[in-house]
Amino acid sequence: MSEKIIIENLNVAYGRNQVLFDINIEIGKGMFGLLGRNGAGKSTLMKTLVTLLPVKSGKIEICNVPISNRRKIRSMVGYLPQDFNMYPNMTVVEALEYLAILSEMEPTEIKGRTKKVLELVNLWKDRKLKVKALSGGMKRRLGIAQAIVHDPKVLIVDEPTAGLDPEERIRFRNILANLAEDKIVILSTHIVGDIESTCNHLAVLNHGHILFNGEVNDLVEGARGCTYRANIPKEKLHEYQNRYVLTSQQDYGDYVDIKLLSKDKVEEEFVPCEPNIEDGYLNLLYDVGGAK
Repeated sequence: MSEKIIIENLNVAYGRNQVLFDINIEIGKGMFGLLGRNGAGKSTLMKTLVTLLPVKSGKIEICNVPISNRRKIRSMVGYLPQDFNMYPNMTVVEALEYLAILSEMEPTEIKGRTKKVLELVNLWKDRKLKVKALSGGMKRRLGIAQAIVHDPKVLIVDEPTAGLDPEERIRFRNILANLAEDKIVILSTHIVGDIESTCNHLAVLNHGHILFNGEVNDLVEGARGCTYRANIPKEKLHEYQNRYVLTSQQDYGDYVDIKLLSKDKVEEEFVPCEPNIEDGYLNLLYDVGGAK
């Protein structure tokens, strides 16, 4: 069985409002990033892949199974939605065992699989806590546990690190990276750092259209030759914000260290510098060169 996702000429609409336009992506085993602003269509694409939204036109196959075979697709795919809720008055282990039953797992496998998955997401020691007592990061890790309890071939996570503290975000990304060693993992996010840390391949979605589909390094290279750094007087910051695309700024009292994008001739004090994924992403979105 071919372990990849093929999306061809996909169009998706809510009623008369079309949200996705001619999406073409091929995703293989490993971690694949889907990057875009809030409202770009990422969640719509995720929901379509897990059969929660219908296809208007086009083709989706997951490991050679057409998206129309909803039962088979759902047995192969694990999903952590952006807004994840679980039975608040159950304990962690009770909730996961119950979801394993709903996934139609063999009864003899449930306890062993539940223990293995909770150990994987570092929640086994917290298994007797009630779900409502978990922190935000722990709930997200429990969300991953419920998504993989039936050992799917594909894992799809939608904005998983939003609202997490830096330590929990790193822990969460490490879990996803480990899972991607033998699964297709799709990470949908608007947080560029999540992609930079975990993915070699990504697509950038904007207003329902694919702007980029390829390797992270190629996205970064798109900003080479138009990325600069400079120290400017603080009173000039607003002026530069209006004239350029600023990708970072750090306040040092009377001066501000800025990093910016520009295709045009820039001031003499601007020094060319190495781009990173954030520079490449913003360069793509704004098609650098003046007003945003």
